[in-house]
Amino acid sequence: MNAAVKAELLTDEQKSVYIRTKVLDAGVALRERHHWLKHQDFIGASIMALSLLGMIASGVLYVQGVIAWWVCVPLTALFASFIHELEHDLIHLMYFRKKPWANNLMLALGWVARASTVNPFVRRKLHLHHHKFSGTESDLEERGITNGVPWGIKRLVMLGDNMMAVYLRPTEMLRATKAYIKSQKPATAAEARAMGKEQLHAYFPLGTAYYALFHTWVVTHVVLLIASALSFSITLPTWYAGFLNGLNVFAVVYMLPSLLRTFCLHFISSNMHYYGDVEARNVMQQCQVLNPWWLMPMQLFCFNFGSTHAIHHFAVKEPFYIRQWNAKIAHNVMREMGVRFNDIGTFKRANSFKQVTNPAVLVSR
Repeated sequence: MNAAVKAELLTDEQKSVYIRTKVLDAGVALRERHHWLKHQDFIGASIMALSLLGMIASGVLYVQGVIAWWVCVPLTALFASFIHELEHDLIHLMYFRKKPWANNLMLALGWVARASTVNPFVRRKLHLHHHKFSGTESDLEERGITNGVPWGIKRLVMLGDNMMAVYLRPTEMLRATKAYIKSQKPATAAEARAMGKEQLHAYFPLGTAYYALFHTWVVTHVVLLIASALSFSITLPTWYAGFLNGLNVFAVVYMLPSLLRTFCLHFISSNMHYYGDVEARNVMQQCQVLNPWWLMPMQLFCFNFGSTHAIHHFAVKEPFYIRQWNAKIAHNVMREMGVRFNDIGTFKRANSFKQVTNPAVLVSR
C-alpha cells in the first residue's frame, strides 16, 4: 500500500499519531548515532550562555565603534532568536525538568534578553493552551500576534510591536481574552478575575518598561523628523537631549534587534498557523510548513521557524535543534500524510484553513 492510499484511509488523528511516531523515532535514532545529544540540559544551558554573551559582545563592539549599527542590529537579533527557541523549549520543560529552579532561571534570563515579549511564566499557560486549541478564538497567543487579521498596514505595524497589537484592536483582544479565560473553566468568579488580571499585566514589569522607552524613542524621532521637514526648529532641554542620546544607543543594542526579531518571527508564525475554521485539537489543521525561498531572510531571525515549527506541533518534546536536524525526515512523512506546504493563499484568506481550491498541490511543493 503506497503512502498516498494509506493516508486516505486514515483519520486526521491517526495521521497525527503516524507523523509523531516517525519523528520521535528519528530523534531516538539521531541520539543513538550522536550520544552527546543526550546531554540535553547541558546543551540548553550552553546555548543560553553563548547567546547572552553574543548579544552583550555585539552591543559592546557597537558602543566601542568597532562595528556599525547595521551590523549590531541583525547580529544581536540573531543571538536573541536562539534564546526565543530556548524559551519555547523551556516552556515545554525540555531542559532541567527535574530542577525547576534552573528552568525558571533560564526563563528569567531569556526574558531579560527579550523584554519585548510576554512574561514567560504567563506565556507558559498561554502556549500550552495554544497546543490544545490552536486556531480557535481562545488561542490568545496566536491572536496576540495578528493571526486571523486581514492583511494591510495595520497588521504590518502590529507584527513588530506587541503593544500596538493590543491598542489597535482592543475589542478583539478583549474578546479573545474572555474566550481564553472561559476555556480554563475557572471555579469561581474570583479565579476568573485573577486570570484576567494576569493577562492584563502579562508584560509587567520588563515589557511595560521596554515599550515605554521604545514608544518614547519612536515618537520623539517622528516629531523631530516632521519638524525638520517643515523647517521648524525644536530645541530639546539639555536633560532630554542627553536622555535621547542614551536612548539612541539602547535602540541599536537592544530595541531595534527586538523589533527585527519580533517582526520576522510573528510574520512567519502568524502565517504558518491557521485560524477561524480549525477543529480544536486537530493537529493536521493547526499549521503548515512555510519555507519558500523568499522568506529565508526572515527565517534567519527565527531559527527557520516556518520550516520546523509544524514538526513541533506533532512531536512536542523534541528541542529546536533536533527539529532542524531531522527536518528532512519529518517533512517527508508530513507530505505523505497530507500536511500542507507553502500554502501562500493563507495571506489572502486571513489564515483560514479550508478555503483551498486544490489541496493536493499544497503537499507536492
